[in-house]
Amino acid sequence: MQKQNDRTEKIMAALSKVQEPELHRDLVTLNMIKDLKVNGDKVSFTIVLTTPACPLKSKIEKDARQAVMSVEGVKSVDIKMDANVPTDGRNRGLMSLPIRNAIAIGSGKGGVGKSTVAVNVAVALAKSGARVGLLDADIYGPNVPTMMGIERLPNPKPNKLMPAEAYGVKVMSIGFMVKPDQPLIWRGPMLHSAIRQFLTDVEWGELDYLVVDLPPGTGDAALSLAQSLPLSGGVVVTLPQQVSLEDARRGLEMFRQLEVPLLGVVENMSFLELPDGTRMDIFGSGGGEKLAKAANVPFLGGIPMDPNVRVGGDAGKPIVATNPDSPVAKALTAIAEDIAARLSVAAFNGPQTFIPINMIG
Repeated sequence: MQKQNDRTEKIMAALSKVQEPELHRDLVTLNMIKDLKVNGDKVSFTIVLTTPACPLKSKIEKDARQAVMSVEGVKSVDIKMDANVPTDGRNRGLMSLPIRNAIAIGSGKGGVGKSTVAVNVAVALAKSGARVGLLDADIYGPNVPTMMGIERLPNPKPNKLMPAEAYGVKVMSIGFMVKPDQPLIWRGPMLHSAIRQFLTDVEWGELDYLVVDLPPGTGDAALSLAQSLPLSGGVVVTLPQQVSLEDARRGLEMFRQLEVPLLGVVENMSFLELPDGTRMDIFGSGGGEKLAKAANVPFLGGIPMDPNVRVGGDAGKPIVATNPDSPVAKALTAIAEDIAARLSVAAFNGPQTFIPINMIG
């Protein structure tokens, strides 16, 4: 028994030298090692990550395995990977159950693929194993039901609306409540009331991430949302072209004025890859990265053009679900993982203007 206890101590000591690359602290200090068992020369334990969408999951597992295998007498290591998403610490008294992180996806103008990014980020997070909600706050142009392939809401409970669900994501949109060709000609107070109801009167349950698709521009909807729901962070979507960048800059400043932490900039439709392997810059090149640098916020990545994105959006089949190995799906998944990683860092380090992170591995 004493020999086993000594080996357990040596294993924990070895694991205390393994760093979580994003949080820059060791796995033992972060209390990420659970259910450690030593049975002769066999060792098993669970690593509890801060997000199931951790982009460096394989590196952490590899480093932990190498550390334990270096302990004298250990011949095999069985590691389970789990996750427990930390809350951002913001008080969301409107919610009947906790929402741990709320992410707003916005843009300064329409037509840049903001809803496409919001839908695919939500589905990518859900695919990783996270509990995800998607709120379509684009009151005037609610496209999320079409893009998620959902036609109607489930039957409501007493005093509560039930969100629809597709691809593991809970979804709510004004699009479920109006005819497809019916315009919503609403003033600010009505819009504010609708957004509050989407938060208070919907049975969201416990969520790791609520992704919010904002309407384009810097109007009432963003203000109402920020007043009703403390946001963990905002993401701005732009095209590479100059006109789009100017509008995206206004979107960035909107988040700043609303005191929403900036997670970064996404450049959509970055390039078109031709059959011969060359790239065509349809809307210019590198604008999103330049904008991020000028605004001193992270650049989350560029998304290539792919006709299948439009086809999937029209058919209610998000590309990260239907064609996960395509370049555009991989880019969207990497952006979702980056967002999740930055939120984990923010939960440990406290609120910041933007969230620095060193993506290595």
